[in-house]
Amino acid sequence: MIKFFLYISISLLTFNFSFAKNIDIQEDIKIDFVCELEKKILKNSEYNYQTFLAKDLDDQNLDKFEIDAKQPEKLLIKGLSSFLSKTPKFEVKIVNKDVVLFKAFDKEKNYSESGIINRKSGELVHEITVGLKSDNFEKNISFYSCS
Repeated sequence: MIKFFLYISISLLTFNFSFAKNIDIQEDIKIDFVCELEKKILKNSEYNYQTFLAKDLDDQNLDKFEIDAKQPEKLLIKGLSSFLSKTPKFEVKIVNKDVVLFKAFDKEKNYSESGIINRKSGELVHEITVGLKSDNFEKNISFYSCS
């Protein structure tokens, strides 16, 4: 559990740094992962940041999660969600030897998806936020272990 909080803290620091430079693709990569869902945190009208373990959920693992990045600014994410698979334009694209960080919004800026994967440890955090413009926004934060 402490590992995940440390990972989220590091990702938030990295994410804050990324606002200074939203596009920073330092190397070309094409990687496929198989990811196992470990837990999910939900914030909505029913749950207030409640944690659920994978065994308690009907959600699926990721059989094929792909990252394709090319310098200077191409980044494609496939297999994580249909929204990200169809989105060619990410607002945040950070790729280096340690992490891949990305964030995308819909046209109305009312829906966003972001993620960070530690390429060395295989830890993936995927966040979906719905209703960004409302006071009752919903969050779905998934934690995966990828290989």
